[in-house]
Amino acid sequence: MYYSSGNYEAFARPRKPDGVDNKSAYIVGSGLAALSAACYLVRDGQMDGSRIHVLEKDPVPGGACDGMYYTDVGYVMRGGREMDNHFECMWDLFRSIPSIETEGVSVLDEYYWLNKADPNYSLCRATEKQGQDAHTDKKFGLSDKACTQLMKLYLTSNEDLYNKKITDVFDDEVLNSNFWLYWRTMFAFENWHSALEMKLYMQLFVHHIGGLPDFTALRFTKYNQYESMILPMIKYLEGFGVKFEYGIKVENVIFDVKGGRKVATEIEIIRDETAETISLTENDLVFITNGGCVENSTIGSQDTPARFNKVIKPGSGWDMWRKIAAQDKSFGHPDKFCYDAEKTNWMSATVTTLDQEVIPYIKSICKRDPFTGKVVTGGIVTCRDSSWLLSWTINRQPQFRDQPKDQCLVWVYALFTDKKGDFVKKPMRECTGKEICMEWLYHIGVPTDQIEELAEESCNTVPVMMPYVTAFFMPREVGDRPDVVPEGAVNFAFLGQFAETKRDTIFTTEYSIRTGMEAVYTLLDIDRGVPEVWGSTYDVRDLLNATIALRDGKPLTADTGLLANAAIKPLLKKIHGTDIEKLLLRYNVIELPEKSDDNSDSLVDKEKLLKVGAGVAALGTAIAVAKKVKKK
Repeated sequence: MYYSSGNYEAFARPRKPDGVDNKSAYIVGSGLAALSAACYLVRDGQMDGSRIHVLEKDPVPGGACDGMYYTDVGYVMRGGREMDNHFECMWDLFRSIPSIETEGVSVLDEYYWLNKADPNYSLCRATEKQGQDAHTDKKFGLSDKACTQLMKLYLTSNEDLYNKKITDVFDDEVLNSNFWLYWRTMFAFENWHSALEMKLYMQLFVHHIGGLPDFTALRFTKYNQYESMILPMIKYLEGFGVKFEYGIKVENVIFDVKGGRKVATEIEIIRDETAETISLTENDLVFITNGGCVENSTIGSQDTPARFNKVIKPGSGWDMWRKIAAQDKSFGHPDKFCYDAEKTNWMSATVTTLDQEVIPYIKSICKRDPFTGKVVTGGIVTCRDSSWLLSWTINRQPQFRDQPKDQCLVWVYALFTDKKGDFVKKPMRECTGKEICMEWLYHIGVPTDQIEELAEESCNTVPVMMPYVTAFFMPREVGDRPDVVPEGAVNFAFLGQFAETKRDTIFTTEYSIRTGMEAVYTLLDIDRGVPEVWGSTYDVRDLLNATIALRDGKPLTADTGLLANAAIKPLLKKIHGTDIEKLLLRYNVIELPEKSDDNSDSLVDKEKLLKVGAGVAALGTAIAVAKKVKKK
């Protein structure tokens, strides 16, 4: 397996791999990573679909990518998915998955058309004081010291960040800023999470830094992730004869490890409460989804809290990974991630409005009518003064194809489930759906004397507790997650958020799909490159743009202290009239200099400078910026 970039290989079809007609595949789990592996097996591996077996313990596929209507409780969405235009593996796959709604087009086509016609952006990112605009006003609010901390993390080697927490690299200069409010609520980072993952996120999404305050960086599917992503994949795979077996608990995979070779020899399962063993040969490929962010998740109801179930039981992804990891050190260390559910949990709730009583309060904040079928909140709205750190969002309605047209689905989530609410004076984890709705209604400005009645009569709310939903964010080091294909592996691979691949970031759809692609391409030796992780971190234009965005648009030369530095003015004079100066002007890193006393220094018209393309001076620019930072 190797990485590629550009469209030469992106549009190519690989030859059929040698020996694939003699191979079979067993896929443990049916989440996004597992389904992606199955899709790549049939599309690029050209494996007979009837030789592919998907083993799933739950009655439905999809893993964390869910969206369901339960007759006894109502609509449930445990989470949501924010997509990026540079999810290279994801779009490579979905260009081949037919839409189940529009004949003759792909999932990528309909997604692209939707987000082109109705681009995403937020009109209110945060509120305070019961629904009043918090006026973050697209500002990051970072001091020079905070910017220095961010830059230092960005440039620190991975090895120096092993097992470090975010609070080991940031202090209150960052943690009290709008930047951290945006970041932690959008990505669900907690202060004690991995500094390494924080760095990887910053590097991967540096091209979207400027779009974080108003979510112009994001794109969303039309419906919930289950109907928009999972169902088309299932139909595609069923069309190739892939076999889905539900209610199968995989308790362990047995390996023969010797002489540098690692071979999966057996899969131990529970089928209909009976233990069975699937014997494997080296031609039987095994794809293992180890761990799981929604393991042990529980669903409550309007009148019942969701239980906080921390106990890891046999047949779960965590228990299976523990048994696998005990067989070889290259199979990772699951307890590095799942040892303390107090550090890895948060809760969500799906609110269904049953009439029009709550809608005016929603409109007042998001400045849009939720029933137009277009973007509503444009991403989460964070209640900045919420003791739960509660956020909520409304995606395009309807979120389910069969959803009544006069109902609106609101997704609510909070990071601090152990804190008492501001209106409901109890921890979120102890609250019924109705009580969580009451807390949300309080924070969107509903008069306190109407809150309980509206939560009871005008809304139905279903809470979900997820004890291990951010387990992958726990501080780690190399080896804590197994490589997608460990060294010496003959016929198996690991998939999903707890498998290790280079440069990509967990808690994204791209990460899951990438692991599936890399696993299949490696084990079948497919002669086509896996798209490399998007390289904006190596693009000087994106770096300059992000630098100024984090300074809320203020050029470096606007800093009088910087200009007072004796080394800066000669440096600006040296680059005057060069492509470096044009590039720095284009991204507002410097302001157009005053006319020099030396008449020989005639200046180019600023409008012309801004229109000039830049690229030939990337190295010189990087050096110039580095010198500025060093002097500063």
